[in-house]
Amino acid sequence: MSTACPAAPSDLSAPALGAAHRWKVLAVGVAANASFSAAANGMPTTAIWLRSGYHLSNTQLGVALGAMGLGVALSELPWGMATDRWGDRPVLLTGLLGTMLALLALLFWITPADGTVPPLWALAAGLAAVGVLGGSVNGASGRAVMRWFGAGERGFAMSIRQTAVPLGGGLGALVLPNLASRYGFMPVFGALACVCALSAFFTWRWMHEPDFSAEAATGPHIASTGLSDARPAAPLQGPLKNRGVWRMVAAIGLLCVPQFAVLSYATVFLHDHGHLGLAAITTVMVALQAGAMAMRIWSGRYTDRHANRPAYLRGSALVALATFVLLGIAAACQAPGWLLMAAVALSGIAVSAWHGVAYTELATLAGAASAGTALGMANTAVYVGLFLTPIAIPHLLAASNWSVVWWLAGLVALLARPLFPKVSLKTR
Repeated sequence: MSTACPAAPSDLSAPALGAAHRWKVLAVGVAANASFSAAANGMPTTAIWLRSGYHLSNTQLGVALGAMGLGVALSELPWGMATDRWGDRPVLLTGLLGTMLALLALLFWITPADGTVPPLWALAAGLAAVGVLGGSVNGASGRAVMRWFGAGERGFAMSIRQTAVPLGGGLGALVLPNLASRYGFMPVFGALACVCALSAFFTWRWMHEPDFSAEAATGPHIASTGLSDARPAAPLQGPLKNRGVWRMVAAIGLLCVPQFAVLSYATVFLHDHGHLGLAAITTVMVALQAGAMAMRIWSGRYTDRHANRPAYLRGSALVALATFVLLGIAAACQAPGWLLMAAVALSGIAVSAWHGVAYTELATLAGAASAGTALGMANTAVYVGLFLTPIAIPHLLAASNWSVVWWLAGLVALLARPLFPKVSLKTR
């Protein structure tokens, strides 16, 4: 038995699993990420009803929406390091079940009922707890992909895994606003708790470490799948001391800021500025998330085939800039509702398409044995952005207008471009 990467203690009794099992592991990663994304990206789509139901100002709404991001930012790196230490399975199970309990606490004790409105601090604390526990899904499931999939298919697999973010957000946009507008927030939190429980069941059933034994490494299925290539090599330098990793982390964090600007305030923008109703807003947000899913899968396959992840990432920053400039122009010109809808969807898709490619490049740079820590670093930066962006936008609006908000978001995307490497720095 190789000692380079021992199996997690929870998997010592797991049966030897063939390479085909990697697709079940990927499915678990998608389910876990989608469950949390339904909360992290779905809750902002209820912003209008969150504002009225909890009697919040726009500034207070920003604090509430940013609280979950703060929770994830505080917990991502510890979760990633725990994953590298103990494995994906125990971390995912702990995080998913903990997230479910946090959502149930919100359901029972922090929802408006009988004329009583919970204070902002209680709502923010509850959402922050969801973020702290839900942050476990990001590094753990990403590390599993790096371990189960070979170098020639990791970009595709990681991009499929990253489709979970718009998938969960899209399902949240489809379901949560209707629940919030008709029944309040008890069923919103209840539905989110149920999907976390379901994902925890599939994690318990399918999430195991790959078999790196000498017998498995010589199996006939290995040559066709590249599973043996997934064996983690010890990185020359830990990710926390690697300047290249930190540059990638900063680039990922910056390029997520315009994405969070759209996800957090597109519904408010379309409602307040475009005077659009629930049906139109829901259509835009679902279309945005569906388009992001399709583009993430395409980008992963495209960059795997052309081995051009750095060039693709640098180009993505320019595309994001262009779409946000157009969105700002549409807002400034008082464009009709259908044009605002199209501009929001286009900008949201453009700034969401690159995630799987970036996370694959980052994990490759760090080495599979340290992928959990590296992904935890990236997600810390990402969710710092999720915390700060909703808080900053109301102040920008008070001092300017929606056009300035979208143009500044595009400028942040441009700042990310020089931080992405021009060529791959390491191949494992």
